[in-house]
Amino acid sequence: MQFKLLGQGVLLVASMSLASCWLDSGSSSSSSNDPPPSDQPPNILFVIMEDVGIDQMESFGYGGADIAGPPAVPSIDALADSGIRFRNTWAMPECSPSRATFMTGLYPMRTNVLQAIGPDDLANSHVSPFTMTVPKVLAAAGYESGMFGKYHMGGPENNPAGNAAPAALGWEYFYGWGGLPASIDTTAGGVAPEGVSYSCGFVPGAAHPDGAHAGACYIPQTDSRASCSEMAGELGGDPAGLQCLTQGGVLVPGQACLADEVELSALDGLVNFEIENAHYVSKLLINWDGEVEDVSLTDPRSRGYRATIEVDSAIDWINSRSDDTPWMATVSFSSAHTPLQHPPRDLVPSGAANSLVANCTSDAPLNQRGITDALIESLDTELGRLLVETGLATRTSDGGLSYDPQASNTVVVVVGDNGSFAPTVKAGFDLSRAKGSAYQTGVWVPLVVSGPLVEQPGRNVEHMVNAVDLYQLFADIAGVDLDQVVPGGTDAEEMLSYLSNPERDSVREVNFTHGALNIQANDAVNGPCVFNENFCSHTPMSKQICFDNGGVWWGPGADVGTEEGDPIKAVEHCWQVNQTLFENGLDQITMGATDYMAIRNDEYKLVRNVALDYDPLTDSGVRTETEEFYRIDQAVPEPKLDREGEDIPETARTAVEEENYQQLVHQLELLLSSHQACPGDGNSDGVVDQEDIDNHARLSAEWGESSTYDFNHDGLTDAQDLAIIQANMGACPQ
Repeated sequence: MQFKLLGQGVLLVASMSLASCWLDSGSSSSSSNDPPPSDQPPNILFVIMEDVGIDQMESFGYGGADIAGPPAVPSIDALADSGIRFRNTWAMPECSPSRATFMTGLYPMRTNVLQAIGPDDLANSHVSPFTMTVPKVLAAAGYESGMFGKYHMGGPENNPAGNAAPAALGWEYFYGWGGLPASIDTTAGGVAPEGVSYSCGFVPGAAHPDGAHAGACYIPQTDSRASCSEMAGELGGDPAGLQCLTQGGVLVPGQACLADEVELSALDGLVNFEIENAHYVSKLLINWDGEVEDVSLTDPRSRGYRATIEVDSAIDWINSRSDDTPWMATVSFSSAHTPLQHPPRDLVPSGAANSLVANCTSDAPLNQRGITDALIESLDTELGRLLVETGLATRTSDGGLSYDPQASNTVVVVVGDNGSFAPTVKAGFDLSRAKGSAYQTGVWVPLVVSGPLVEQPGRNVEHMVNAVDLYQLFADIAGVDLDQVVPGGTDAEEMLSYLSNPERDSVREVNFTHGALNIQANDAVNGPCVFNENFCSHTPMSKQICFDNGGVWWGPGADVGTEEGDPIKAVEHCWQVNQTLFENGLDQITMGATDYMAIRNDEYKLVRNVALDYDPLTDSGVRTETEEFYRIDQAVPEPKLDREGEDIPETARTAVEEENYQQLVHQLELLLSSHQACPGDGNSDGVVDQEDIDNHARLSAEWGESSTYDFNHDGLTDAQDLAIIQANMGACPQ
């Protein structure tokens, strides 16, 4: 293989030709179930799991000793048994950066998508519409692309494309949600009596003090009318409140229907259909053929269990594709993201939902872990239905999944977007260094690839793979030469050869992950959120999201402390939390890193964390930087992780360890120095020229607010940004 240095000093593996990608791989198979010869590349089904780290996956060797797991995932296991488990895969520490790396082939420092995107983040930290995303790359090979479920790569806030952001990035069809599940509606649709909070978003069963066995279930049918049926809980089944919610309705406990069909106006004061409710009521967004539909909460399409809606829409789109046109469908599940909320029990055939109680708060940690297992199992059940109803798999006589990778011309890829949420981390992993950190538990994810290109299925690959490499994999499957389509280069490494060559040596010499703060107007940041009274983070982008994740909000709108010893007040930065604690004579807490990264080789890992902390001597925030060096592995069932106190200090390193440390430092600095700022280059084509002036003129005239041409990060695209373009005309630094 030839290697070449392209773009900003990124080492690339030249992409393989179409013949070496899929024709040779298919012709080398000896299976009697091979599909007939095809004159087009394989379809691609790309499945993204939300907050599902490798610790959740028993088939990867982990999770088996945990009290609340592991979740049963027979569909994923069937794909893995007929494909490849990549057991050494890193994603980014949070969801939006991983999604951006999947779809752009670039590390976060190049896209500025550095943490989960929130409504205050400028377009500078959204995936740029000028980027060659996967759907744009695959369009060069004639692919059609659809995305279903969670998008979360930018917009509608602070983005010129608004709700059309998925279309601006190349998806011909999008059906899903702009971002995270909303908070749980503790009024359960406005029916909770005064002083009662339904923490799981539905009226619980009669065994609960404030529950009910039966009631009237009102389900919106149009923007003006609702149907009603009387519903009761079932022994061993979901309570009436959850049954009704699953169907898109609101249960009025203990009452009969006013009528079989009623005007919504007749329900005023009785129910409220205008409140989002976590995994069940979400404002649906649809993009298709250049059209945008922002679906109301009273529309039945916006109501129902998210994972089911995500799969229903994917099935409809896939089954409507022509056999003559290759396609890529990205199914981006919302599960198992917080808020943790019960899935429908019939989607959890293992029985894991039977022990759940109607307490979805952090006060019931074991129940939260059980809910997470149930959410993951429901995802897996819906994935199995997706495979069956699109003809990629069949059901056995006992209801199991029968998947033959050679029976269709479709490659299936399943991956986690980051490590597990800390309270749900399985035994053997480190819940104190989970999602949102660059430590192993935060970035080590399951990756399964299956389909007709895989030789000797059922095997494990222990070599390092990065989330960014999927960009190259998708291009290679499609037969697209990235050197031609993306001349500026990418960070992705080749991984297709792992499918066809079981003896393949490691492609990567190092792996990398990175998180930091996104860009907000005038250097603002998300407000401080304190977890477990000992750790402050800027990751949650609002007070409610902080609360949904079990934190205490210290940002704008904080519930200011009123009792002695309760110092909470509204501040802008985490270091000001420590300043407040110091002023009250209380112990300081740990500052979450605001720039965190890690790099590893086969045996060792370097973690670098940068944070702002309070300095009593100067009464201000000061920058702190730490480096930690670990030995790590993928041992089953107890891997050696980068746990606190297990780093290898300089004074204790052997000569071999010191050599590895120095090599990792060098590799990290080389990688970081490969990214050079280029003020004025709003379309990221490597040169500041007339095209940038023209783009700026259009955006400033038609939009004027946040865009990739807002170079001074004030939230405006204006004359000040034009001056920056004019002052930097010419090629970007290399």
